[in-house]
Amino acid sequence: MINSLHNLTESHYFASPIYLENKPEWINYINNICDKYIDEAKEKNIIKILEQEEKFKKKINDFGMSHHSNNLAQDKNLLEFINYISKTSWDILEHIGYNLTNYNLYLNDLWVQQFSEKGGGHHEGHVHSNCHISGFYFLKCSDKTSFPIFHDPRYSKSTIQLPLKNENELNSGNEKIHFKPEPGTLLYFPAYLKHQFAVDYGVEPFRFIHFNLQAFEKINK
Repeated sequence: MINSLHNLTESHYFASPIYLENKPEWINYINNICDKYIDEAKEKNIIKILEQEEKFKKKINDFGMSHHSNNLAQDKNLLEFINYISKTSWDILEHIGYNLTNYNLYLNDLWVQQFSEKGGGHHEGHVHSNCHISGFYFLKCSDKTSFPIFHDPRYSKSTIQLPLKNENELNSGNEKIHFKPEPGTLLYFPAYLKHQFAVDYGVEPFRFIHFNLQAFEKINK
C-alpha cells in the first residue's frame, strides 16, 4: 500500500522472477570435472593471446579474456546436475503459469567459463535467443570477484527513465539489479532478461557454469 493522502492501492504486474538456491555439495565434484575443460579453453586462447601481444607490442597475457568451454550438455559426468536443473527449470516454468502439457524441455547449452587471472574479464549485456530459462551455477567466486547484473526488460521504459532517489534501494524504478553470489549459488531466470557480468579485477578466481533451456512443442500430442 502506498503511504499517501490519496489512499492508492499498489499492485505489481509483468514481474520478472529470479530464483536462487545454494548447492554447495556439488562444488568440488563439478570443479574437478571442469578443470580439464578450462585447461583446454586456455590452450585454445593461446593463439589469440599471441595475436594480441603482437598487435599491441606488449605482453598482456590473457587480460580481459574469458576462458570458455565447448557445450558440455552431453557430458555424462554432469548427468545428475543436468537432470536437476532441467527438472527445476520445468517446475519454474509451471510456477510462472505456463501450460507445458504439450511441451518437452531441452537443455540447449551448458558451458563452463573462467575469467582471466590477470583481470579485466567481463561480459556486456545480452540475452540468449530461442530459450525460455537461463541460469548460472557459481563454482569459484567471492565478494572480490565479478557478479551478474540483470537489466529491466521493459525496453520502452528506458526512454522515459527518471533519476532515482536512492540507487541502493530496490524498487519499481530500478534499471538494473545485481547479485553477489558465493560458491554453490544456483540461479535461474527467464531467458528474456538481459544480463551481464561486471569487470573482474583478477583478485581471486571467478568460474561459473551457464546453461540455457528451451521448451519445444511435442510433434505427436
